[in-house]
Parts: sequence; C-alpha cells; structure tokens
Amino acid sequence: MSVPRRPYVLLVALFLLVIGCSAGAVHTFDPSAPRGAAGPTASATQSRSVEPLRSPTDIPGLGPLTRARIPATARQAVVVTGEGPDSPRSTVVLHRFDDPALGWRPGEGPWPAHNGMRGWTDHHLADDLRSPVGVFGLTDAGGRLPDPGTLLPYDEQPRFSVTGEGFLGEPLEGSFDHVVAINYNRTPGTSPLDRTRPLGEERGGGIWIHVDHGGPTQGCVSLTEDRMRELLLTLDPEKHPVIVMGDAASLAR
Repeated sequence: MSVPRRPYVLLVALFLLVIGCSAGAVHTFDPSAPRGAAGPTASATQSRSVEPLRSPTDIPGLGPLTRARIPATARQAVVVTGEGPDSPRSTVVLHRFDDPALGWRPGEGPWPAHNGMRGWTDHHLADDLRSPVGVFGLTDAGGRLPDPGTLLPYDEQPRFSVTGEGFLGEPLEGSFDHVVAINYNRTPGTSPLDRTRPLGEERGGGIWIHVDHGGPTQGCVSLTEDRMRELLLTLDPEKHPVIVMGDAASLAR
C-alpha cells in the first residue's frame, strides 16, 4: 500500500520558492525610507546619494612658507595681493575660517587697493616707500572720525588728521579718518599712533590699512572709504584677524 506524498511535495515546493527569492543579488533597504505601493522591495532598489568628503581649502595663491606663518588661532585673514614686486596696486580679499572641515573660504572682496609707491620688500626700512611682505596681526584701530561700530579697540583722535598731497598730486585729507594698525614693528594693544618700534627706528613703522586717497602710499595699504568701514565692521578680535600681504610671487613661496 503506497503512502500519499502530496504534503511532502508541497513542502519541497515551498522550500524551493523561498530559496529562489534569496538566491539572487542581495538587496538592502532603509527601513526609515518611504515605502511605495510595491512595499519594501520598491525602496530597496532606490540608490542613496552620499556626499563625498571634502578636503579643507587653503587660501588661493599662498605657498607653504606663507601659509605656515598664519597662526593656528586665526579665523580671519585679510589677503593683500600686489600686482607685482614694484607695483603700487593690489587687490584685497577677506577670507574666513569658520568650519575646519571646509577650511578657508573667501568672504568680502575682491577690493582694489594701493600699497607702497615702489611696491614690496622682505626687509622694510624707513622711507623706502615699499610695503613689508609678511603675515601680521590686526589688533587695534582708530581714526579722526568716530568709531563706526568695530569690535576692535578704537582710538578716536584729532591727531589722525593729515594734509598735503600724495605722489600723484592727490589730496591726502581724510586718509586717516579710519585706520587699522598692521602689527609690523609695533606693540600690539596700543593706539595706532603709538611710536614704539621694537625692531628699531631704522626698520620703519606706522604701517596701517587706511582710507585710499587715490594714489600710492608710503608703505601702507589703502582701501576706499566704504570698504574701509566694511572692513572695520567685519574684523573680530575673538577671531584673531591677520593680514597676509605681499606681491603675488612672494605670497606664493
């Protein structure tokens, strides 16, 4: 007498059906993703885009030696790039470091600017009419006009008045309405008018960012009045701002 085998055949068929569904490519799905009318299988075939990791960005145009001079604490950098080693014209861009994952990012600028009449130098001397190349702190401000609202210490003094003519015959009046002292051969934390020269008088001093008078400077960097006010309102001592200045070739070292 033979025993009916239908239940056994049915179990085998169900087993093979299960194996057949899982024997192909393995599919995964996000259980939190929305499910369509087809159920979980529909979301399993959806590809998920992944944002690639981005390397921190360095300030364009700066070589390894210049980058190494920027303090690790700096979060704002006023980059002044001269057109040439003997040119009095330059461009200013303010860079920010707000997110270590992104690195330095350009902010305000580019702004046209003037620098020393004879261009740039690695060894600034008094009256050489060149701007010093390097990275310097920006800690103190002042001017003939009232503080426009800067976070930097601001010294309002009538002694910031200036008269006479520049190298191109342009009037100098108003050039020191607002200034930011560049910490070259000076004592940080003092008025821009302070005449202490740690490197000696022969190395010059009084190097500022000030209001542009329409011509070359004796060694300072100058911006138009509206850009000067914007810079003053942007600089934040808690972000340890610096100025990175020089002709393009020098900055690229």
